[in-house]
Amino acid sequence: MSSTILHDSQPAGIDAEVSDRAPRRVTPARHPFLVALGERVRALRARRGLTRKAVALASEVSERHLANLEGGVGNASVLVLLQVAQALQCSLAELLGDVTASSPEWVLIRELLEHRDEATLQRVRATIGEMLGTGGDNAARSSRIALVGLRGAGKSTLGRMLAEDLGFGFVELSREIEKFAGCSVAEIQSLYGMNAYRRYERRALEETVQLYTEAVIATPGGLVSEPATFNLLLAHCTTIWLRATPQDHMQRVINQGDLRPMAASAEAMGDLRTILAGREAFYAKAEFSLDTSAQALQPTFVALRNLAREALHLA
Repeated sequence: MSSTILHDSQPAGIDAEVSDRAPRRVTPARHPFLVALGERVRALRARRGLTRKAVALASEVSERHLANLEGGVGNASVLVLLQVAQALQCSLAELLGDVTASSPEWVLIRELLEHRDEATLQRVRATIGEMLGTGGDNAARSSRIALVGLRGAGKSTLGRMLAEDLGFGFVELSREIEKFAGCSVAEIQSLYGMNAYRRYERRALEETVQLYTEAVIATPGGLVSEPATFNLLLAHCTTIWLRATPQDHMQRVINQGDLRPMAASAEAMGDLRTILAGREAFYAKAEFSLDTSAQALQPTFVALRNLAREALHLA
């Protein structure tokens, strides 16, 4: 099914007759579908903040196989499914049983939304949230201020300062998750897995929303990777993305004395940049953003204070 590209890898200076008889290395062609599949796998891994090694351990798939998959030379049997889907004139999602292909209404809704721009999709999402009673995009400006962003952005430090200034409660969601689980975040992930951690994260946010009408919430960096939890946050909180340069993210984590997980790897900066790239589009869904690398701590806090007070219409 797939073609191959032949490369003449014969070193210069070898007799031409010998060269003609020598076997030539065969390199598989990179099928566009496999290339796109690899890019999606890499993007999902980055969004969840996972290294290739971590995914290999969790999936019991070798790092080499994952590297091939991300590089667009993964299992060619996927292309067989693609050919069958094309023959049946359906999407690969429908063939694999994706929920958006599970009923006529899902299929019709998906068709209506396909190829729409981001602004239109955002309006549709907010409208659906309001219709279902799960909240839209927080048009009423909630007095719960949620700070989103990667570790080292300043969410905890600036969040405490902002809460004190506004007279609001301060909630560090990671600590609430640990209270629910009765152990540390690292122990939750190592003992019970990421799915269990995400469930605790959702429960912690739900309880925070129920308990506090006014609060500053420092969220875990990976919360945006879980659509249901992120939807809840967007619907019930005024969201601010705290941004920083990769260098500042890294240095602040090191300064906190936490060398895990990013600072422990020789490829730490590359991993961090990949995670940022995978999550930026989700962080950008926040209503406001603030660059915490642009100034020192105190002027950055003043800028955050002014931004929050203006958003909440406070003097």
